[in-house]
Amino acid sequence: QVQLVESGGGLVQAGGSLRLSCVASGRTFSSYAMGWFRQAPGKEREFVAALTLSGRLTYYADSVKGRFTISRDNGKNTLYLQMNTLKPEDTAVYYCAAKRDGGDYYLRGLYNYWGQGTQVTVSS
Repeated sequence: QVQLVESGGGLVQAGGSLRLSCVASGRTFSSYAMGWFRQAPGKEREFVAALTLSGRLTYYADSVKGRFTISRDNGKNTLYLQMNTLKPEDTAVYYCAAKRDGGDYYLRGLYNYWGQGTQVTVSS
């Protein structure tokens, strides 16, 4: 079991930045690939970014590529999502998730553990 707790969400103006954090407890954090997903009202939960357990390989949705950066600190059991140049369409609840390394990193069904989410609201 891995317990995940997100933080860092909030209200920001368009063009601003936020950094989300996800702290893991339980089984060894460094044993899991990690991802960020988001869900806007009335929409399905969608992939945002992911990285391998070493952090050397990263994956991004086209909509955030060049603006968001995913990273991890295995010594602190923490996953990050740096979000720059935020847009109103980035408004959503953001979730971190953990899965076994390898395979497809984009499919939410392959992630075994989820946090409770943190709200990000971008005003225009």
